[in-house]
Amino acid sequence: MSLDQRIGTIVLVVAVIALILGAMGYMQASKIASIEDRISALEERIKALEERAQAPGTTTTVTETRTERAVETVVETETVVRERVRLTVIGPWSGDEAKYFQAVLDEYMRRNPGVEIKYVTMRAEDLATSLPLQFAAGTSPADVVITPWAWWIVEMAKNGYVEDVTGLVNKDEYVAGTVDAVVWDGKVWGAPFTMWLKPGFWYKKSFFQANGLEEPGSMDEFMALLDKIKGIPGVKNPIVTGDSVGWPISDVTEHFIIAVGGPDLQLKLINGEASFTDPEVRTVFEQYLVPLIRDGYFSEPIEWTQAVTLWWNEEYALYFMGTWITGMVDNPDDLGFFPLPGAKGVVGGADYIFVPKTAPNKEEALKLLEFLATEGQAIHVSQPAGKIPTWTKVPASELWGPMQTVYSKVVELNLQILPDLDDSVGGDWQTLFWDQLKLLWVNPDSLDQVLATLTQEFPGG
Repeated sequence: MSLDQRIGTIVLVVAVIALILGAMGYMQASKIASIEDRISALEERIKALEERAQAPGTTTTVTETRTERAVETVVETETVVRERVRLTVIGPWSGDEAKYFQAVLDEYMRRNPGVEIKYVTMRAEDLATSLPLQFAAGTSPADVVITPWAWWIVEMAKNGYVEDVTGLVNKDEYVAGTVDAVVWDGKVWGAPFTMWLKPGFWYKKSFFQANGLEEPGSMDEFMALLDKIKGIPGVKNPIVTGDSVGWPISDVTEHFIIAVGGPDLQLKLINGEASFTDPEVRTVFEQYLVPLIRDGYFSEPIEWTQAVTLWWNEEYALYFMGTWITGMVDNPDDLGFFPLPGAKGVVGGADYIFVPKTAPNKEEALKLLEFLATEGQAIHVSQPAGKIPTWTKVPASELWGPMQTVYSKVVELNLQILPDLDDSVGGDWQTLFWDQLKLLWVNPDSLDQVLATLTQEFPGG
């Protein structure tokens, strides 16, 4: 082979090798570029999925498959639907009182964002007529029910309509006697909520000061105070009589029974160990209540919330009412109160929480009950609801300012907290008690008839 041919062959071989190397380089660069593009795209997908994963209801699972030259990331997304639990609570409060209770429910929902609570107002009297029929039919309009009638909860428990909450309520952590009211067959069927007191006659400090009036220190001074008030221009009666279905009248009646007859007489009447025709009971009515009614010291019965307005406008000077009145006036700092001189006790009562057997969301309802019976009480008593806690772990410093004053005075006077007479007896007799007292207030000459009826119709009498 000539020199020229040999050189031509070498040149051809080099050209071929160059072509092969060029093709290989192009393929490698393309493959790398492709891999880089895939990685970039996957990074964008991962970033988007991470942003979605931060939204509620989404969980993201990332798995990695490793190859020799690149990491291939596969992203799987699973959507989890979390439904909000919707609870219905029935309670006795309306108006401002409902607003103060709503603050407790709002705090629970804040702590438990997966729960939504609807509050419905229903009086104890209406509960007693409507709920048993629904319970018997296997339904319930509410998950949690609150009522002042502990006896009624026990009756519903006896019929198998109430959930046992023994494990949720530690009796030793509550004001003595409050849990006992909802105990039957050795089990606890309800939890105490906050407690109201019926401590005495309320008055405006400014009215007393303007008219030179002072709290009485004896029954004679009490009568002298009423006489002085009678002579003040613009005052219709010294004491306004609040009325609804009769319970405000029963409150002032019980206060006279406790002050004149003593705390034991109140307890004996509740337990059926004394009757209304007994001499010591008759004395309370004959020597105190009837003369005050007959001589115009009490007004005629007036719807109790309207009576608050009239009394605050100084058409009346005194109003016997529960501590919830502190949240119903324009300036609670202008409020003062005094029990009847010589009183050794005052009526106090709790509202009670229970969960129906047929509650739509029983598990969540029991959690709410436990909260209301404990930490929820601290929230409620800090509101202008006029309540004190039954859960003894709530410090007095948590009470709303005006209620701290009331509580301090009750403690200072060493007043025994006693159960409400008609709330404790309950049943048809309770409404009879109210009706008979309304009759007495408009016709004080009906005393004999009233006392005889209350004795004859008393349960077990």
